Amino acid sequence: MKRILFAFCCAILLASSLPAAKTLDMWVVDTEGGKSVLLLSPSGQSMLIDTGFPGNNDRDANRILEACKAAGVTKIDVLITTHYDMDHVNNTPAVVGRIPVALFVDHGPAAVTDRGTTAAVKAYDELWAKAKHLVVKPGDKIPFKDVDIVVLTSAGQSIKTPLKGAGKPNPDCATTQPKTWGRTNEDNSENGNSVGMLFTFGKFRMADFGDLTWNREIQLMCPNNPIGTVDLFMVSHHGNNISNSPALINPLHARVSVMDNGARKIGAAEVMKTLKAAPGMQAVYLSHWSANAPNDNPPDEFIANLQSSPDGKWIKISADKNGTIAVTNARTGESKTYKR
Repeated sequence: MKRILFAFCCAILLASSLPAAKTLDMWVVDTEGGKSVLLLSPSGQSMLIDTGFPGNNDRDANRILEACKAAGVTKIDVLITTHYDMDHVNNTPAVVGRIPVALFVDHGPAAVTDRGTTAAVKAYDELWAKAKHLVVKPGDKIPFKDVDIVVLTSAGQSIKTPLKGAGKPNPDCATTQPKTWGRTNEDNSENGNSVGMLFTFGKFRMADFGDLTWNREIQLMCPNNPIGTVDLFMVSHHGNNISNSPALINPLHARVSVMDNGARKIGAAEVMKTLKAAPGMQAVYLSHWSANAPNDNPPDEFIANLQSSPDGKWIKISADKNGTIAVTNARTGESKTYKR
């Protein structure tokens, strides 16, 4: 009995002396063309970026909770709502009803006043009123232990002063023409008001712009690149070709990109081609095989959900302070490592 007790005490002491995880871990949840990314910092703080679609028998809420369980997360320290479109915010009440959130972050008042958006924002506002709330503008920092997060875009505005080491002329501005919109001005939509962020963890850098639109990208990146380069690019707007301009993608020189598309929700061929041809790009990952780009999908090993496989598989990313990225496809269980 004494030996068992001694071994048990040693195990506890050993566990308490083990170093904390040394990677920034991310789970890109399959929300069928919506958006939801769970982040876990080395010190154990959690962040959720958007909450996917509502309804569908709580499909996306269940998948987010599955990712939380895999990460050992029992509360969300920071919930960022990039903008108020249905596939980003309408599922928030269902998620918050099942896991507590300490801090809500967003771009402030809605940019549009249609009935659906107004109702979604009202439901969202009732949630943050019971917790902490932060409205961000370009240049602000979002608190998240171990990781520096600077806001690049918010509420239709973008940073005016280049970040340290950035500010070089962007040659892709000359060949990237602004888009003209048909029915409505997309730049004034909720998409165009998205919160865009740069995450820095040691030498690792990641850019995520929500659903920022093409002309807002030009506003940010031209004539000079205020960001510099990144290691990981979270593809904007589910791979929509009214976003993801060459003026944004090319100067970032990302080594890995991840697209949160659905089987038939965007994943445009034009964007696939831009990503594959981007300087420095080593791998393009998709949440789903895209029926909108049947001839331009990457090999199956880079796709989490195929036509013939069950949906719901996530893409997990682990980044260390040296900039090394490990990407795991939950469908296959295989990981690939991308070093600087």
